[in-house]
Amino acid sequence: MADATSILMTSTLTTALLAMSGISGHRLRQLVAAGALIRLRNGRYVPEGTPPPLIDAGRWGGRLDCVSLLASLGVFVSESAGVHLQFEPGTTRLPPRPRHVHAHWRKLALPREALTTDIVTALAQACRCQGPREAVATLDSAWHLGLVDEAGIAEVFALLPRRYQGLRGLLDARSESGVESLMRLILRTLGADIQVQVQIDGVGRVDFVVDGWLIVECDSRAHHEGWDIQRRDRRRDLAAAVRGYTTVRPLAEDILFHRGEVVRDVAAILAHGRPSSR
Repeated sequence: MADATSILMTSTLTTALLAMSGISGHRLRQLVAAGALIRLRNGRYVPEGTPPPLIDAGRWGGRLDCVSLLASLGVFVSESAGVHLQFEPGTTRLPPRPRHVHAHWRKLALPREALTTDIVTALAQACRCQGPREAVATLDSAWHLGLVDEAGIAEVFALLPRRYQGLRGLLDARSESGVESLMRLILRTLGADIQVQVQIDGVGRVDFVVDGWLIVECDSRAHHEGWDIQRRDRRRDLAAAVRGYTTVRPLAEDILFHRGEVVRDVAAILAHGRPSSR
């Protein structure tokens, strides 16, 4: 994956700009034939190695936007079919778009050659295109990754209607993954006392401590594959048990796609109370 800065700075190279750099029409054709330059459409090119989503955006006359741009930057977004592109209102003679392209028509103060929107407007659009919980997880993720700071978050909410303002108080940049953010929101619905990213002597840092005794760790296959990691986690769980904690590890897929079952199970565990108090 290309780094965030290079993605956000990607722009098309026009025939005129290339000519100013000393590239003649004949040389331009040679570069295209060799694959060093990729022709997007009439008079517009990008260098080889440009990420495919940006190539597609340029060919369709738009800018990569919303969840599609954020996903390319490593930000958590909910799974979404199709590609989200921004188009300038009033733009004419655009190439035909496939049905899976979601067009977001809004005016932006960006160079005409830019192939992406900016991070703030992409986040605001992503809030509109996702459910409230997923929007919180996306904003948490972008904040945690350092793509925005608190001022940037304020800019995002300034672009959103009033009905979105209640989400602001739910954000927490300490969440290290979208799944953690979604789990935190689940725990909030249960009215539990939640501590985030807690350091426990002899155990290490855990995702959540709930009501002072229940450790909740958000595991995903991508970050917990291999016996070495499983062995480490089992030792941590045993060390936590020695100190009076109970550890549960809901699967990421269940947090994402079976929220109701996770809510039910965690509520039942909390209802039983701390094991030592039974």
